Amino acid sequence: MKTIDELVEDGVAGRRVFVRADLNVPLDGETITDDGRIRAAVPTITRLAEAGARVVVASHLGRPAGAPDPRFSLAPVAQRLGQLLGREVAFATDTVGDSAKATVASLGDGGVTLLENLRFQAGETSKDDAERGAFADRLAELADLYVGDGFGAVHRRHASVYDLPARLPHAAGGLIATEVNVLKKLTDDVSRPYAVVLGGAKVSDKLLVIDHLLERADRILIGGGMAYTFLKAQGHEVGSSLLQEDQVPAVQEYLARAKDKGVEFVLPVDVVGASEFPDLKTKAPAHPATVDADAIPADLMGLDIGPRTQELYASKLADAETVFWNGPMGVFEHPDYAEGTRAVAQGLLDSSAFTVVGGGDSAAAVRLLGFDENAFGHISTGGGASLEYLEGKTLPGLAALED
Repeated sequence: MKTIDELVEDGVAGRRVFVRADLNVPLDGETITDDGRIRAAVPTITRLAEAGARVVVASHLGRPAGAPDPRFSLAPVAQRLGQLLGREVAFATDTVGDSAKATVASLGDGGVTLLENLRFQAGETSKDDAERGAFADRLAELADLYVGDGFGAVHRRHASVYDLPARLPHAAGGLIATEVNVLKKLTDDVSRPYAVVLGGAKVSDKLLVIDHLLERADRILIGGGMAYTFLKAQGHEVGSSLLQEDQVPAVQEYLARAKDKGVEFVLPVDVVGASEFPDLKTKAPAHPATVDADAIPADLMGLDIGPRTQELYASKLADAETVFWNGPMGVFEHPDYAEGTRAVAQGLLDSSAFTVVGGGDSAAAVRLLGFDENAFGHISTGGGASLEYLEGKTLPGLAALED
């Protein structure tokens, strides 16, 4: 896989370099509520611009239905990207149309432009190879070189991620190179004890990574909504908590396999909950109750791990040499249910381990709860991509960057 360092050494001055970034940030109207992915894209764009390249940045945002939708415009992102770069970012109001062509043509050496949302074109996400390829052909007309740097999208077989690199000389950006090097430390050369913390809503989203980790991890700590399916698999009632009843047999099988392999599964011993889901907009007090995990009342919905579980999980992280964390422990967006997620983040910082925060909601929680991002070993920009890498899958966007 050619690196951006090699690309720059070969000379990029005056050449149009297409950078596939991941600028899929959360928006409240036109307000960016978490700019972490934009900041992660800055080093690669800066490196190319300072080397004299004419940088054409492209990304998706949200899930528009293959047509322009003002709710998912990248215009606010262009403004924030320019602020972070300290230079003007020209914004093309389409992806491969007249605006894109004119904006790219007007770039001088060191100039940067951002194209409108790639997913406004149906060809970006099409499952039809010909339709996707036709869109990639139009993107290729805008550039001379390609840099893949959107790690959060490399698990997608999309035109700008998978098909476009085949049409242009290509290299991996600094962000992708860093992500891959970090993930290799979680798969190929792991320092032990290796602890994994998994949270989030659905256990079905994590079954394949659990299957893979049973061959590698020393202990797996479970939280979030998925914990209640595990508790049910142990024979406990979970009240009105989130439950995937159809996944209980699979979870029981994993618990049995873990016991056979000597992998420690750690589940909540107490939970914090309420009779109804909290209001995340007003953040009104939710009057939470703490109960033992094996005594959840029928009318209680578990929304966070409890204080005894927080202490337990911190103790399980204290002696670890490697920690991977993906998924919050509860509804961290509400202050009454943020303490479990806060405790896990603090547990990572208090350990001497190499710590990896696996993107998505986990990364958002770190920022929302006020932690110093630089204190962690690595904060990934791609939750889904990180998980699929750990599942042992071939990621299309990485395969496309191989020479």
